[in-house]
Amino acid sequence: MQARLTVALAALALAGCTANVGGQAPDPATQAMLDRVAIQDLVGRYYANFGKSDNHAFEEYFTDDAVLDVNGKVAHGKAEVPGIYAALAGDANPASQGVFHMILSNPVIDVNGDTATATFLWTGVLNRNIDDHPMLWEQGREYDRLVKKNGKWLINHRVVIADSGLPKSMKDTYTPRTDFDITKD
Repeated sequence: MQARLTVALAALALAGCTANVGGQAPDPATQAMLDRVAIQDLVGRYYANFGKSDNHAFEEYFTDDAVLDVNGKVAHGKAEVPGIYAALAGDANPASQGVFHMILSNPVIDVNGDTATATFLWTGVLNRNIDDHPMLWEQGREYDRLVKKNGKWLINHRVVIADSGLPKSMKDTYTPRTDFDITKD
């Protein structure tokens, strides 16, 4: 019974639902679990768009007043988010060289009511053809501050730091940062 309830709660979280379960509002620990699952799903869906050939609305994952800092290139407000990705168009595009996937790992998500912080490691993997071994294309970290608005989690501030595979277009703005505290910015 407990396993079925956990699965049901996880499904509700994936749907962005914070509604009553069984006629009762979830207790704070359960709600925090639902929120962590929803945040991990949000970030997973965001990264699932990398390597796709069609245009994805990355800005829809952000609040109107969001800040996105990718290796020192900064977008202020969700309307500027697409510009960060457009600036990368001149760099070597792994998706044009094969199949590209992003792997997210080591999630640390802390929920505090309608705000949260999250950190992840990300690794870009390029598969040039079926006969080759996969290539690690890039690797780095991200630090997020999120807010829940109308029951939906959105990114309010994201800092992305490459540890390898830095795009050429970001060499002028990149400053090595061994760590970052998203709660202090």
